[in-house]
Amino acid sequence: MAEAKTSDVKNILLVGVGGQGTILVSQLLSRGLYEAGYDVKMSEVHGMSQRGGSVSTQVRYGAKVFSPIIGKGEADILVSFETMEALRWLDYLKPSGSVVVNDHQIPSAPILNGAVDYPQHVLETLQAKVQTTVIQATDIARALGNVKAMNIVLFGALVKGMKLTDIHWQDLIRQNVKANFVDLNIKAFQAGLEI
Repeated sequence: MAEAKTSDVKNILLVGVGGQGTILVSQLLSRGLYEAGYDVKMSEVHGMSQRGGSVSTQVRYGAKVFSPIIGKGEADILVSFETMEALRWLDYLKPSGSVVVNDHQIPSAPILNGAVDYPQHVLETLQAKVQTTVIQATDIARALGNVKAMNIVLFGALVKGMKLTDIHWQDLIRQNVKANFVDLNIKAFQAGLEI
């Protein structure tokens, strides 16, 4: 086997707000990539996730991965489960990287308290700076019957965009989601693949 190069490693940064299912998606992604034969490293930061604070997870995969940490300017893909979080983490993206963002706003505590305003024109700012795919994941999940499945909609879109559809993702969803939510999550994943 040829010596692994750092350039072979792909870096995916997933960000959101506590309760959005960011960590579940990272776990599914990591398990699927591992089962497909990649070396995978994952790290997570919960922050004040229980109170709607910022949550980030980092997934790195390739022939050989030495560290779970993605530095600034190193992410190939930034997946944001909440609109403003994409802007907050944008400096971690490579200049050639891309953003997948859920068009859904969750005001933070300082915004709710009136200390600061929710930033205006976030999507336009992102689109002016980097390749950005905006997904109405929350609306799609709501139409399927439960807004909480928006994380799996985004997961399906990520898998499709990364050309990783040959991995048995639906089996992993069945194994890692509570039984009464499996059908919903399979539908959400399929909806994401079709975006």
